[in-house]
Amino acid sequence: MKQFFLASIVAGALALPAYAADYTIMAPAAPGGGWDQTARSLQAALQEEGISGNVQVVNVPGAGGTIGIAQFASQQKGNPNALIVGGYVMVGAILTNQAPVTLADVTPIARLTGEYEAIVVPASSEIQSIDQLVEALKADPGAVSWAGGSAGGTDHIAVGLLAKAASVDPTKINYIAYSGGGEALAAILGSQVTAGISSYGEFQSQVESGALRLLAISSDERIEGVDAPTLKESGYDVVLQNWRMVAAPPGLTDEQKAAVLADVEKLATSATWQETLKTKGWADTYLAGDAFEEQLAKDISATETILKDIGLVK
Repeated sequence: MKQFFLASIVAGALALPAYAADYTIMAPAAPGGGWDQTARSLQAALQEEGISGNVQVVNVPGAGGTIGIAQFASQQKGNPNALIVGGYVMVGAILTNQAPVTLADVTPIARLTGEYEAIVVPASSEIQSIDQLVEALKADPGAVSWAGGSAGGTDHIAVGLLAKAASVDPTKINYIAYSGGGEALAAILGSQVTAGISSYGEFQSQVESGALRLLAISSDERIEGVDAPTLKESGYDVVLQNWRMVAAPPGLTDEQKAAVLADVEKLATSATWQETLKTKGWADTYLAGDAFEEQLAKDISATETILKDIGLVK
């Protein structure tokens, strides 16, 4: 009887789902923005797919993610159950802020998504086209205010590149940085700024409802279902994609890193995540492990060059 009882316990335990880890995901920005959306989408998919039994999301906003990554690298060292969301915005912010903690201080796991930049104005704005916005920029760069994400991030870079393409001094642009997408969106909807710029997904529902007017998008060719010209076809040679990634803390063993990589790969190929990409309008740019680390190094170098060109980094 005793042996039967023990065998029953073991069988019952084996029947339970084998979760790899209870993850905590840091979104190094305020709620409402792209990193927050990515972290919460990861949370939902990891749990729905049974990859993790319990996933928590914490927000640590400020300075383009540099406050969050510094806290993450120091407090979570060696912890295989901690993840942080980041991306191209963070690359620029680290360079612009001359942050002491960089992406070299964490363990890059995978690039997950890519999204193009969208330029919008409130529906009440007199500006009807990207050409009208650029004309206003040419007439008086400082009079055109832009709401976007953190200084030196993708949004800021895109405005600088647009100014440069339109023969406007990019150092003269009036760019207002917000730590979260929700704050920037409120400023745009409230007509506190001339225009807004961010990843298309952050504006999609307001564009579809008619609250915002979409002027242009930074893709190399038109996107199906998005009713707006590209900057390139409008005569401004700017193509830019904002990608997002997930990283682990420093100090993981090879076995721990492999386990995290395996979980993220399960996530990236899952039906739940693929549906999330479709719903959010995010491109699947999955690249993991050594291949991602190599690409990340190239992206950091290219971003430094761009930031110097538009006067954000000396």
